[in-house]
Amino acid sequence: MVKLTCISLLIVLSVFWQTKHVTSGPSRPNILIIMVDDLGKEWISQYGAADITTPAIDALAESGITFTNAYAMPQCTPTRVTLLTGQYPFRHGWVNHWDVPRWGGGAHFDETRYPSLGKELKKAGYATCIAGKWQIDDFRVEPDALTKSGFDDYCMWTGYESGVAASANRYQDPYVYTKEGSKTRAGEFGPDVFKRFIVDFIQENKDDPMFIYYPMVLTHTPFVNTPNSAAPDSLGKHKAMVTYTDRITGELVKALEDAGVRDNTVIIWTTDNGTTGAITGNRNGFSVPGGKAKTIESGINVPFLVSWPDKIKANRVSDALIDFTDIFPTCLELAGIPAKRQESMEENQFVIDGFSFKDVLLNGDEYSSRKWILAMGGGNNAARTENGVENEYLFRDRVVRNKQYKLYINSKREPEKFIDLLTDPMETTNLLDSLDTDERKRHFKQLREVIPTFPEKDSDPKYTPNPAQAWDVPVTEQSQVWKKQ
Repeated sequence: MVKLTCISLLIVLSVFWQTKHVTSGPSRPNILIIMVDDLGKEWISQYGAADITTPAIDALAESGITFTNAYAMPQCTPTRVTLLTGQYPFRHGWVNHWDVPRWGGGAHFDETRYPSLGKELKKAGYATCIAGKWQIDDFRVEPDALTKSGFDDYCMWTGYESGVAASANRYQDPYVYTKEGSKTRAGEFGPDVFKRFIVDFIQENKDDPMFIYYPMVLTHTPFVNTPNSAAPDSLGKHKAMVTYTDRITGELVKALEDAGVRDNTVIIWTTDNGTTGAITGNRNGFSVPGGKAKTIESGINVPFLVSWPDKIKANRVSDALIDFTDIFPTCLELAGIPAKRQESMEENQFVIDGFSFKDVLLNGDEYSSRKWILAMGGGNNAARTENGVENEYLFRDRVVRNKQYKLYINSKREPEKFIDLLTDPMETTNLLDSLDTDERKRHFKQLREVIPTFPEKDSDPKYTPNPAQAWDVPVTEQSQVWKKQ
């Protein structure tokens, strides 16, 4: 396997994939991606959580691999677009959170301008579905957004649509969008609605290869009681929501078993970022405040489990480096879709920053190509200008790390902090002024050399603007907001 060079070798994928080029037959696995909303390792007992037990998630981990070094982005939008595209935020442009149904401004996930995991797997012959949270399109404006992104069927919370009070509800009496349109499901609990939809999809499509993407609405705020809890405070409700997440995980695994397809199903179980800062948990002897929207480890080093009984040995723990750009090429390789690695982008083709970790799954950590991983973004440092949605900074702060050391890079492209994560997991000591050993100097040099490989300017989101809507955020005067000058 080719080794990673600084930024990434570029995987170039033609937008004109033909199904005939895809490996066929029953050996192609089903793929189920479960991505929980706002949950850090300190709330998963497999990762040492002290304040809760998550038996179904733990059982899933024990059936496959528990990754300890997996980076998401620190906030919703950057992570979701990175998963779908295999591109870092500096490339796809969704560097900051942008809640499309709430803020609009013509912005949306334009599947014609990006690689799209759902599209590629559908073209490869997979039956595809999505349930849960999308939030990067407004279904009122683009009712076919999910179809265009490659999903045969869908059952979604709409996201908080400006001007539609009922759309704020993702839990009790959820506001749900399907092919029949949007409506309130009175008396129902949103996570159950989405789970039942997936269970039905599994039963209806068990004879074909399936790609199921389940970006959960749990455990994002507001804190609520679940159908089987009555906690009086935020912490108790949060625990109940995590417990319900665990329950749903177990029910989906059972649905695969009942359909007779569990052994040939790859389950990727992860979260989009760390826990909300309003909640603190205890893990491995440390008190861990929620790290959402921050590039500290509790905000970006997320739970990441992979199970595939047919192929992956059970009870493995891996410190191989992976990040969310790797999900796209891994799923394509698992599905038998050919990918040609090149170092330049050609017309009508897309650049992918990630690397497949299929060989790590099947053969062990020594087959990893990664020397470092990256996370960036966090906060709402974007606004709508006369040019559309733009990022506030030319170069957004970010972190890169290897298995031991982590380098913080500021918006001036300069090293800001250097942390030894093995001796300082809570990141209390900046070693920039203490490069007093050959080992530290060597690792610092290796991570610092990544900086010049980044583009000097982060991309802004790429899209053909949707028509103006009454609820769009107003255009902001650049002179009042931008620090670009």
